[in-house]
Amino acid sequence: MSKKEFALIGYPLGHSISPQIHALLMETANIDGEYLCREIPPEELDSADYLNELDGYNVTIPHKINIIPTLDKLDKKAALFGAVNTVKNAKGKSRGYNTDCEGFLRALKGAGIKLGGRVLVLGSGGVSRMFAFESVLAGADVTIAARNAAKALEIKKEIKEKTKKDCRIITLSTVGGAYDLIINGTPVGMYPNVDESPLPKEVVEQAGAVFDAIYNPRETLLLRYAREADVKAVNGLSMLVWQAAVAQEIWNNIKFDYSVVDEIIKQCGTRN
Repeated sequence: MSKKEFALIGYPLGHSISPQIHALLMETANIDGEYLCREIPPEELDSADYLNELDGYNVTIPHKINIIPTLDKLDKKAALFGAVNTVKNAKGKSRGYNTDCEGFLRALKGAGIKLGGRVLVLGSGGVSRMFAFESVLAGADVTIAARNAAKALEIKKEIKEKTKKDCRIITLSTVGGAYDLIINGTPVGMYPNVDESPLPKEVVEQAGAVFDAIYNPRETLLLRYAREADVKAVNGLSMLVWQAAVAQEIWNNIKFDYSVVDEIIKQCGTRN
């Protein structure tokens, strides 16, 4: 059996730990494969025919939406979100998936955090949009807090159109009260701006749990506020590893146990 070939495409890619994560996943699952980073400028995406020769590939900014017209089929969640981050090539056909959502859900489950009750989603970008959708689909009472009210209102409108459910919109500066789960989808607190938090300490202290999509640094100021108040706090590394694991599951028709992925998360957590 020939070695399988996988890749991450985007532009620019910069430093990515995805090859390290996928190497650990493939080693654990005894998959003979390699995973490379391939920068593709936006104007070259339509002519990147060599992508069809790969067994599968991950997609990041700025191609998550523009890749869709080049694919033969879309998975249900990819169609719902209008964004693809994983593609499988099989029998001459390409199918797009969104494993960010499943990675998020498995990261929460692995941390023992329930997605329900009063959920506060911070931000109005792509990942916050996914967080809001998944929270609404889980039956949560969702509030989106964002600096860009217009973008947040677009998410609210899309959620209502696609799920027939509603959510509230507030500005970040007016957040107050207690939430069962706070989910940060903003870049506030990301390296090098490690002394910033999207929320004041007194709001975080009242939360049931906090999930921060940021994983550099491993503990943001937001998560430190939570830890100091004895609030369950999880960073974005688990979601990053789980979305990669789900991609490998799709590509290779396998299933990863939580204990296996937890060990890989620990290994990645000790490296930069």
